[in-house]
Amino acid sequence: MDMPSFSSTSAVSRRELMTAAGGTAVGALTGGERMADRDLDEGLDADIAARVRRTPLVDTHEHLVEESSRTDWKPGGMITCDDWSVLFMHYIDSDLIVAGMPPADRAALTSPDLDTRRKWQMLEPWWPAVRNTGYGLAVRFAVEALYGIRDLNGTTVKLMEDRYRSTVKPGFYKRLLTTIAGIESCQVNSLEKPFMPTAQPTLLMQDISLLSLHSPEQWRANAEHANMRVSDLGDYHAVLDWWFATYGPYAVAVKTQAAYGRRLDFEDVPAEAAAPIFTRLVEGGQISPPERKKLEDHLFWYGVRKATAMNLPVKLHTGYYAGHNGMPMDRVAANPSDVTEILRRAPDTTFVIMHIGYPFWQEMVAIAKHWHNAVIDMCWAWIIDPASSVRFLQTFLTTAPCNKVLTFGGDFIPVEPVVGHSMVARRGIALALTGLVRDGWMSRPQAVDLVETLMRGNARRIFRLADKARLLENAPWLKQEWPARTS
Repeated sequence: MDMPSFSSTSAVSRRELMTAAGGTAVGALTGGERMADRDLDEGLDADIAARVRRTPLVDTHEHLVEESSRTDWKPGGMITCDDWSVLFMHYIDSDLIVAGMPPADRAALTSPDLDTRRKWQMLEPWWPAVRNTGYGLAVRFAVEALYGIRDLNGTTVKLMEDRYRSTVKPGFYKRLLTTIAGIESCQVNSLEKPFMPTAQPTLLMQDISLLSLHSPEQWRANAEHANMRVSDLGDYHAVLDWWFATYGPYAVAVKTQAAYGRRLDFEDVPAEAAAPIFTRLVEGGQISPPERKKLEDHLFWYGVRKATAMNLPVKLHTGYYAGHNGMPMDRVAANPSDVTEILRRAPDTTFVIMHIGYPFWQEMVAIAKHWHNAVIDMCWAWIIDPASSVRFLQTFLTTAPCNKVLTFGGDFIPVEPVVGHSMVARRGIALALTGLVRDGWMSRPQAVDLVETLMRGNARRIFRLADKARLLENAPWLKQEWPARTS
């Protein structure tokens, strides 16, 4: 699939892309096209593939750090190194571990302390085992699209090192995301702050971290950020009100990944039951695990109601766990039933159920078909399991309303693999639609017409992106001290 232009719906010329990408590598575009001809277009309906090529994606989930932390890299941040091995620091690192790579070697691979030769020696024995996983595809496609390198090996890794360094400079987020990956806008769940006042607000639209706000351990930090004193639950409600009043107009959603640490069985605990627990916490006392759950449940629903009042969708992590050797499958299996109770309790709230609940994606199709306030998001899914994601999309489109699915979120901390993930997703979307046409479930014109809806139309509508973009063009933190403090 050739590299598209996404300032409009027409294809970009080779010269335009080379210029926009800063002339990173002479072979970058032609390498991407060779990969497209060889891999990405094979087996696709030509009309569907053409529409998918030239339609921008809305990226509904990332964890990207600010561009300045990449262009002015310093040790100790979330990005652990400033060289080509940054492409191996997120997600594929887990595949490397479970393939057998020693953890010490994995840590050294993305450290700032080793040279390219030594890093490749650590990676080389394990690369063949992971290069064809979804995580591996994202890296391979990114390496070819960005650096013009078709086969990563002991010789080309040195070339990759040089081309990486010429790429990372001010403006490279927009070049990689918009010009090369064809991403119209991203939605970032910052892992650094509950809301990141980003320097690129219309490109890196932000979620509010509901997890930070409903986690009892975070009460002090959240209050200090608002410059508010807290002695009881009523005071902390005021802190949460401040967060939503200050950042809610500029956020596209709120998001919690609480499912990493608990079931999603959030009970609607009234304030009078949670208040004594919160007071004891503020006074330095101990609270039991059942009490902690009760307080967290109360704060979760308080945040959901604030989000609903501001017409902000609520994103819920479900399904597969990042990392390795630590996923309790019984808890993951409970996500679908827990989600249905959340949907029942809040009929006026739009819930975005993330990662297709993998591997329990058929249950998520059933949920979308049954519940009016459920939207299923394919973020991350394309690189967890590309083949199952094709089947998910085909099943969804023949089962549930097509306006209730979102089809791409890269879900990365470093930006480079997002490019590769977007290419995996484009092929997957085109494969799914091609299969539905081939098998007689829809006509070719119907499939072509669905592309816009799937790739950006649903996201634009669900998150009110046009309204948000107008506000974010003049984001106040770009012009003044932000936020205004409340004493």
